[in-house]
Amino acid sequence: MHAFMEATSFRHPTAPHETETANERASSHDGVPHAARDLALRHRIRLDILDQSHRAGFGHIGSALSVADILAVLYGGVLRGTGADRERFILSKGHAVLALYAALYETGRIDRETLETYCGDGSVLGAHPEHSLDEIDFSTGSLGQGLSYGAGSALAARMRGSSRRTFVLLSDAELNEGAVWESVMFAAHRRLGSLVALVDVNGQQAFGHTREVLDLEPLAARWEAFGWSVHEVDGHDVDALRTVLNSLDPGSARPHVLLARTIAGSGVSFMEDRVSWRYWPLSDEQYATAAAEVTAAANDVPTPTETR
Repeated sequence: MHAFMEATSFRHPTAPHETETANERASSHDGVPHAARDLALRHRIRLDILDQSHRAGFGHIGSALSVADILAVLYGGVLRGTGADRERFILSKGHAVLALYAALYETGRIDRETLETYCGDGSVLGAHPEHSLDEIDFSTGSLGQGLSYGAGSALAARMRGSSRRTFVLLSDAELNEGAVWESVMFAAHRRLGSLVALVDVNGQQAFGHTREVLDLEPLAARWEAFGWSVHEVDGHDVDALRTVLNSLDPGSARPHVLLARTIAGSGVSFMEDRVSWRYWPLSDEQYATAAAEVTAAANDVPTPTETR
């Protein structure tokens, strides 16, 4: 296995995570450049998605894989703070929650035993985020509501005199919901510069491709017309994602939106841009093939000395 992947505690999903403590996972990247760390983390998140989805026979795999890079960057260091004043993250596209659970596990916020309960009876790790889990502030799943929560969270932070930011991850198809645009107008009117919306623009929804169901392009012009600061980025380029997110001014008079252009099912060749993988479970053979592809990509991650 590549030396860098060993240094960052990378494991194939069939390897025993139980021997690694949460603190070891959270601190295993010390001294490693952000770009290299994010690359390693995104592959581990993808492997956890495949592992848990295959075990549970469920998981909205394509949608979860498309946001793995975004969550790797957010939970790999962009989100700051602890306790009540920590920065907030809201997964408005709640059906992709398996990617969030994987990110929480890989950054030491939940343990392996909890992760293994995904979609089990009595588990706090349901098919959509539930605030019964300490790391989740808002339950989501009914599309169109997450940005409303985010705007309220950002306004509450201002009223408390807190500098914390609020990040909301939406799907592009979710923008079909009128409630989203009400929140867009509210946030711009209130000049909520600490609010950051990230739109997973993977071009898919339950009934097909977004351009065919309800075409909202040009998305950048629409958001800008509503008074937002707009940034377009490759949603699988972790270096670009981190650079843009770290450059945003929370004191701005405009809220911020990142239009992250992604591919549904990213990282697994037979799933990429296939609408059917919003729902299909993995067979044993498909799981083995998908895990092998992600592992091969992980082993190509450069060592710290090879990164810029």
